Amino acid sequence: MKPKISDVAKLAGVSPTTVSRVLNNRGYISEETRENVQKAMSELNYFPNDVARSLFNKRSNLIGLILPTTSNPFFGELTFHIENICASLGYKVLLCNSLNRIDKEEKYLEMLMRNQVDGIIVGTHNRGILDYHKQNLAVVAIDRYLSETIPIVSSDNYEGGKMATELLLSKGCTHIVHINGQKELETPAMLRRKAYEDVMKKHGRVPTTYEVPGAFDRKSQQEVISRIFDEYPEVDGVFASNDLFAASFISEAKRRGKDVPGQIKVIGYDGTETAQILLPELTTIQQPIGLIAKTAIHILLKEVEGEFKNLPLETCLPVKLLEGQTT
Repeated sequence: MKPKISDVAKLAGVSPTTVSRVLNNRGYISEETRENVQKAMSELNYFPNDVARSLFNKRSNLIGLILPTTSNPFFGELTFHIENICASLGYKVLLCNSLNRIDKEEKYLEMLMRNQVDGIIVGTHNRGILDYHKQNLAVVAIDRYLSETIPIVSSDNYEGGKMATELLLSKGCTHIVHINGQKELETPAMLRRKAYEDVMKKHGRVPTTYEVPGAFDRKSQQEVISRIFDEYPEVDGVFASNDLFAASFISEAKRRGKDVPGQIKVIGYDGTETAQILLPELTTIQQPIGLIAKTAIHILLKEVEGEFKNLPLETCLPVKLLEGQTT
């Protein structure tokens, strides 16, 4: 039978109210009393009820995190940083993988609200379909537009796209293809595409973009990449909107006997630790993933404290070019 607060009080020689005050760090408690209570808790293997404590403190110390999928290296690394930072601040994270499905996202949002989370960090694509806009709900979006009033944190996608395209042009590429997700998603990441198109037009080149309908579907990626080789055999440069697309393209290029970077130069985007370990030769635009996580949490906790005014609606963080052997 699990020990109760009354059992701790009896063993420590104090009242249940005193034990409660120790647990919630309320009022004056002598160091001796605090030590006696903690010793009794340890001996009885007693753990406080977080739900009851949250009702008392009017805080759950829970943060909801809704992402498309943590199997993607960018979101996996982002989750690591968010959980690590939240833990250091005394918060637990409830992780939800929505797979960009509206029904799953709605159910997860409902679940998070039932669990009385203090705030939610969102990295999914679904704009304007949920109740994220409700007043006094602490929400921060990462690289996603949710509403006109919800703060968003992202990398400098336009500068990243510009750096990648200009590098390929400087390397002598004349037929550069961009691989991206669906344009209808309207995310800040689409600025990578805009930058590519702007730079290409500025240099008198015709931009050619191939969209991957299932951004997290490997089969969909492979089908689009095969089409590039079949429909655009003169391609000599590729700017992929993430490192997975770049890796898939390099794999198909090798299968078809194409030399990278001899015949085709390739640049990715994200620069995660996973990509650097598995494909260290890849030239990529690195996002400051740790800083994105830190900034999102900083803004979210201000909202949790009721500070909804004077918050930056859009925070754009610098990217870095990591030049490898694929260019």
